[in-house]
Amino acid sequence: MTTSSLVDQIDALLPQTQCTQCGYPGCLPYAQAIAQQAEAINRCPPGGQDGVKALADLLSRPEPALDTRCGVPAPLSLAVIDESHCIGCTLCIQACPVDAIVGANKVMHTVVPDLCTGCGLCVPPCPVDCIDMEPPGYAWTAEHAKQARINHQARQQRLHNLHPEASSLAARTLANKAGLSKAAGHDDQTKQKIIADALARARARRAT
Repeated sequence: MTTSSLVDQIDALLPQTQCTQCGYPGCLPYAQAIAQQAEAINRCPPGGQDGVKALADLLSRPEPALDTRCGVPAPLSLAVIDESHCIGCTLCIQACPVDAIVGANKVMHTVVPDLCTGCGLCVPPCPVDCIDMEPPGYAWTAEHAKQARINHQARQQRLHNLHPEASSLAARTLANKAGLSKAAGHDDQTKQKIIADALARARARRAT
Protein backbone atom coordinates (compact mmCIF):
# COMPACT_ATOMS: atom_id res chain seq x y z
CA MET A 1 0.00 0.00 0.00
CA THR A 2 1.42 3.40 -0.96
CA THR A 3 1.63 6.17 1.61
CA SER A 4 -0.75 8.27 -0.47
CA SER A 5 -3.45 5.61 -0.54
CA LEU A 6 -2.98 4.97 3.18
CA VAL A 7 -3.49 8.68 3.90
CA ASP A 8 -6.69 8.58 1.86
CA GLN A 9 -7.96 5.55 3.79
CA ILE A 10 -7.18 7.16 7.13
CA ASP A 11 -8.75 10.44 6.05
CA ALA A 12 -11.89 8.56 5.00
CA LEU A 13 -12.29 7.30 8.58
CA LEU A 14 -12.05 10.77 10.12
CA PRO A 15 -15.25 12.77 10.69
CA GLN A 16 -14.18 15.74 8.53
CA THR A 17 -15.44 18.33 10.99
CA GLN A 18 -12.08 20.12 10.53
CA CYS A 19 -12.27 21.14 14.19
CA THR A 20 -8.47 21.10 14.79
CA GLN A 21 -8.89 19.56 18.27
CA CYS A 22 -6.35 16.91 17.28
CA GLY A 23 -3.71 19.63 17.09
CA TYR A 24 -3.57 19.68 13.29
CA PRO A 25 -5.17 22.26 10.96
CA GLY A 26 -7.66 19.78 9.55
CA CYS A 27 -8.51 16.11 9.12
CA LEU A 28 -6.20 15.52 6.16
CA PRO A 29 -3.07 16.87 7.90
CA TYR A 30 -3.90 14.63 10.86
CA ALA A 31 -4.28 11.66 8.50
CA GLN A 32 -0.92 12.48 6.95
CA ALA A 33 0.72 12.65 10.37
CA ILE A 34 -0.72 9.26 11.31
CA ALA A 35 0.47 7.67 8.07
CA GLN A 36 3.83 9.35 7.76
CA GLN A 37 4.90 10.18 11.31
CA ALA A 38 3.21 7.42 13.34
CA GLU A 39 1.10 10.03 15.14
CA ALA A 40 -1.27 8.71 17.81
CA ILE A 41 -4.63 7.56 16.46
CA ASN A 42 -6.65 8.66 19.49
CA ARG A 43 -6.61 12.44 19.10
CA CYS A 44 -10.01 12.96 17.39
CA PRO A 45 -12.83 13.77 19.86
CA PRO A 46 -15.59 13.96 17.21
CA GLY A 47 -14.63 10.47 16.02
CA GLY A 48 -14.85 9.13 19.55
CA GLN A 49 -13.73 5.68 20.60
CA ASP A 50 -15.41 4.14 17.55
CA GLY A 51 -13.13 6.23 15.38
CA VAL A 52 -10.08 5.11 17.32
CA LYS A 53 -11.12 1.48 16.85
CA ALA A 54 -11.62 1.96 13.11
CA LEU A 55 -8.15 3.46 12.75
CA ALA A 56 -6.61 0.72 14.89
CA ASP A 57 -8.23 -1.95 12.73
CA LEU A 58 -7.06 -0.28 9.52
CA LEU A 59 -3.49 0.13 10.73
CA SER A 60 -3.25 -3.10 12.74
CA ARG A 61 -2.31 -1.09 15.81
CA PRO A 62 -3.45 -1.59 19.40
CA GLU A 63 -6.60 0.38 20.25
CA PRO A 64 -5.78 3.04 22.85
CA ALA A 65 -8.38 4.98 24.80
CA LEU A 66 -9.43 8.30 23.32
CA ASP A 67 -7.06 11.04 24.46
CA THR A 68 -9.47 13.31 26.32
CA ARG A 69 -6.80 16.00 26.59
CA CYS A 70 -7.82 16.83 23.02
CA GLY A 71 -11.48 17.01 24.01
CA VAL A 72 -14.40 14.72 24.71
CA PRO A 73 -17.06 13.42 22.32
CA ALA A 74 -20.25 15.45 22.29
CA PRO A 75 -23.50 15.46 20.33
CA LEU A 76 -23.40 17.46 17.13
CA SER A 77 -24.16 21.15 17.53
CA LEU A 78 -24.27 23.73 14.76
CA ALA A 79 -23.38 27.40 14.82
CA VAL A 80 -26.22 29.92 14.94
CA ILE A 81 -25.60 33.65 14.63
CA ASP A 82 -27.78 36.16 16.47
CA GLU A 83 -28.05 38.46 13.48
CA SER A 84 -29.46 41.33 15.53
CA HIS A 85 -26.13 41.60 17.34
CA CYS A 86 -23.78 40.80 14.45
CA ILE A 87 -21.51 43.73 13.53
CA GLY A 88 -20.36 42.28 10.21
CA CYS A 89 -16.68 41.98 11.16
CA THR A 90 -16.15 38.84 8.95
CA LEU A 91 -14.00 37.13 11.60
CA CYS A 92 -16.31 34.12 11.77
CA ILE A 93 -16.27 33.86 7.98
CA GLN A 94 -12.51 33.80 8.09
CA ALA A 95 -12.49 31.08 10.74
CA CYS A 96 -14.98 28.71 9.11
CA PRO A 97 -13.12 25.79 7.46
CA VAL A 98 -15.97 24.88 5.09
CA ASP A 99 -17.37 28.27 4.00
CA ALA A 100 -20.62 27.68 5.89
CA ILE A 101 -21.02 31.34 6.88
CA VAL A 102 -22.19 33.95 4.41
CA GLY A 103 -22.11 37.72 4.70
CA ALA A 104 -19.88 40.67 3.94
CA ASN A 105 -18.05 43.49 5.68
CA LYS A 106 -20.48 45.44 7.91
CA VAL A 107 -23.34 43.23 6.76
CA MET A 108 -24.88 40.72 9.16
CA HIS A 109 -23.68 37.16 8.70
CA THR A 110 -25.65 33.94 8.76
CA VAL A 111 -24.78 30.24 8.95
CA VAL A 112 -25.91 27.79 6.27
CA PRO A 113 -26.91 24.84 8.48
CA ASP A 114 -26.46 22.21 5.77
CA LEU A 115 -22.80 23.22 5.41
CA CYS A 116 -21.86 23.66 9.07
CA THR A 117 -19.74 20.87 10.59
CA GLY A 118 -20.17 21.98 14.19
CA CYS A 119 -16.43 22.62 14.60
CA GLY A 120 -17.04 25.69 16.77
CA LEU A 121 -14.07 27.56 15.33
CA CYS A 122 -16.23 30.58 14.58
CA VAL A 123 -17.17 31.15 18.22
CA PRO A 124 -13.90 32.39 19.80
CA PRO A 125 -13.15 35.13 17.19
CA CYS A 126 -16.58 36.79 17.52
CA PRO A 127 -16.00 40.12 19.32
CA VAL A 128 -19.64 40.49 20.39
CA ASP A 129 -20.40 36.89 21.44
CA CYS A 130 -23.31 36.56 19.03
CA ILE A 131 -22.64 32.94 17.97
CA ASP A 132 -24.11 29.99 19.83
CA MET A 133 -23.79 26.26 19.20
CA GLU A 134 -27.19 24.58 19.13
CA PRO A 135 -28.31 20.95 18.58
CA PRO A 136 -29.57 20.33 15.04
CA GLY A 137 -31.74 17.34 15.88
CA TYR A 138 -29.71 14.82 13.87
CA ALA A 139 -26.41 12.98 14.17
CA TRP A 140 -23.30 13.41 12.04
CA THR A 141 -23.11 10.68 9.40
CA ALA A 142 -20.61 9.37 6.87
CA GLU A 143 -22.54 11.23 4.18
CA HIS A 144 -22.15 14.50 6.10
CA ALA A 145 -18.42 13.79 6.45
CA LYS A 146 -18.08 13.15 2.72
CA GLN A 147 -19.73 16.45 1.82
CA ALA A 148 -17.73 18.33 4.47
CA ARG A 149 -14.51 17.00 2.94
CA ILE A 150 -15.58 18.28 -0.47
CA ASN A 151 -16.49 21.69 0.97
CA HIS A 152 -13.21 21.94 2.85
CA GLN A 153 -11.19 21.01 -0.22
CA ALA A 154 -13.07 23.59 -2.27
CA ARG A 155 -12.28 26.26 0.30
CA GLN A 156 -8.61 25.28 0.39
CA GLN A 157 -8.42 25.46 -3.39
CA ARG A 158 -10.14 28.85 -3.42
CA LEU A 159 -7.70 30.22 -0.86
CA HIS A 160 -4.77 28.83 -2.81
CA ASN A 161 -6.04 30.48 -5.98
CA LEU A 162 -6.37 33.79 -4.16
CA HIS A 163 -3.01 33.49 -2.41
CA PRO A 164 -0.75 31.07 -4.30
CA GLU A 165 2.36 32.45 -2.59
CA ALA A 166 3.87 30.23 0.09
CA SER A 167 2.22 31.05 3.40
CA SER A 168 0.75 29.32 6.38
CA LEU A 169 -2.83 28.15 6.45
CA ALA A 170 -3.54 30.66 9.19
CA ALA A 171 -2.13 33.53 7.14
CA ARG A 172 -4.18 32.55 4.09
CA THR A 173 -7.27 32.15 6.24
CA LEU A 174 -6.89 35.65 7.65
CA ALA A 175 -6.47 36.99 4.13
CA ASN A 176 -9.59 35.17 2.93
CA LYS A 177 -12.70 36.75 2.15
CA ALA A 178 -16.04 37.76 1.43
CA GLY A 179 -14.82 41.15 2.49
CA LEU A 180 -12.00 42.19 4.77
CA SER A 181 -12.64 44.87 7.31
CA LYS A 182 -12.13 48.36 5.92
CA ALA A 183 -10.16 49.04 9.07
CA ALA A 184 -7.24 47.18 7.49
CA GLY A 185 -6.39 50.19 5.35
CA HIS A 186 -6.05 52.63 8.24
CA ASP A 187 -3.45 53.46 10.87
CA ASP A 188 -3.64 51.76 14.27
CA GLN A 189 -5.49 54.60 16.00
CA THR A 190 -8.17 54.74 13.30
CA LYS A 191 -8.50 50.96 13.31
CA GLN A 192 -9.14 50.98 17.04
CA LYS A 193 -11.78 53.69 16.66
CA ILE A 194 -13.59 51.75 13.90
CA ILE A 195 -13.63 48.60 16.03
CA ALA A 196 -14.68 50.50 19.16
CA ASP A 197 -17.53 52.20 17.29
CA ALA A 198 -18.76 48.85 15.93
CA LEU A 199 -18.68 47.31 19.40
CA ALA A 200 -20.50 50.32 20.86
CA ARG A 201 -23.26 49.96 18.27
CA ALA A 202 -23.58 46.25 19.06
CA ARG A 203 -23.77 46.91 22.82
CA ALA A 204 -26.39 49.60 22.24
CA ARG A 205 -28.51 47.14 20.26
CA ARG A 206 -28.18 44.61 23.07
CA ALA A 207 -29.26 47.19 25.64
CA THR A 208 -32.45 47.91 23.72
